[in-house]
Amino acid sequence: MAKTVLSVPAIEVRQGKDRVLYSFAIDGKRVPSFAAISRVKRSDGQLEGYQRPEVLSHIAEIRQYIESASPMIPNAIVLAFDKRVTFVPSSAANGKRQTIRVGMLHIPVDASLPDTQKPGFVVDGQQRLAAIRDARVDAFPVCVTAFVTENVAEQVEQFILVNSTKPLQKGLIYELLPGTIARLPTILERRRFPAHLLDRLNSTSASPLKGMIQTPTTTTGVIKDTSILRMIENSLSDGLLYRFRDPADGKGDADQMVAGLHNFFSAVRNVFPRAWGLPPRRSRLMHGAGIVSLGLLMDAIAERKRRKNVPSQSDFEGDLSPLVDVCRWTDGYWDFGPGQKRRWNEIQNTGKDIQLLSNYLLVQYKALVWNKDGEIAVIRDSRRKVMAN
Repeated sequence: MAKTVLSVPAIEVRQGKDRVLYSFAIDGKRVPSFAAISRVKRSDGQLEGYQRPEVLSHIAEIRQYIESASPMIPNAIVLAFDKRVTFVPSSAANGKRQTIRVGMLHIPVDASLPDTQKPGFVVDGQQRLAAIRDARVDAFPVCVTAFVTENVAEQVEQFILVNSTKPLQKGLIYELLPGTIARLPTILERRRFPAHLLDRLNSTSASPLKGMIQTPTTTTGVIKDTSILRMIENSLSDGLLYRFRDPADGKGDADQMVAGLHNFFSAVRNVFPRAWGLPPRRSRLMHGAGIVSLGLLMDAIAERKRRKNVPSQSDFEGDLSPLVDVCRWTDGYWDFGPGQKRRWNEIQNTGKDIQLLSNYLLVQYKALVWNKDGEIAVIRDSRRKVMAN
């Protein structure tokens, strides 16, 4: 491409006394022709640039989304231009200072220029632009917000401000997931169905956990949403819920899954009434370690029953009742073996403690209830689930 000028319709917006922004739309694949990435690095001990390296996995996620059936990226790319970029309003100001004007933004484009001499720098949106660059699409228009400055410090300032805003709480994201239908990044896509099951547990009138799971909109809940999600994900992997899962889409018969969870936690409520409904600081049954360990125990009971349908509440109660005397949810000491006595509230929500507690419950369950045929498989599977998390 020879030297040329790219002219795009734009809106000029004046903010305060001397701040001017330009808003326009352009094919994202064309942005690298006039705007570069200012990579952060050190030269002779001095810090230069401000953009972090490309995150390939994140770019791949965005690229897959762009190549999907109906992608939409509403967030504007933020660019900083130097004074080579000019704006020509479409009409005279009539002697009056206007805060908003429409016109044409003229951007010089020169393929022979190195990145450091291009008229624009990307302040925010480098991963999106990289994904658009690599996507197998002919074009992908994006919204752009730009400002003009010769001052690198101002570019850095805007970069920091844009990237230091507080992100959404994970809990709020998980709570919003069940209402979405579009393709999402892989990690959120995997959590959408577990989040749907969590929502039903927390909102269905028949659920023993109704209103007990703490989310951004259910602040009085006593069980952390992340603990319930982890328990559900473990069971979807190869436990009770896996029986009703559809491998094609990772979802399945949600009604059967919810029924199984209802039956199990109704049984837990009846078998351990003194520990039920208390905040985690007063009951390790409601604690993250307790919830995840109980989920593995639920899977073990379902495996022992070996039924196609979910075990009934009475089935779960029958297998949980022998464990009452060996559980220390609210007082006393857990006896994990020689030199392994732990006060009831010393169990923490860590991988090591969850493995310790879940192994203890499963060993006690097998000793008191389980026949020898299922012993090896259930210990192996529970240990693998805990270590994977």
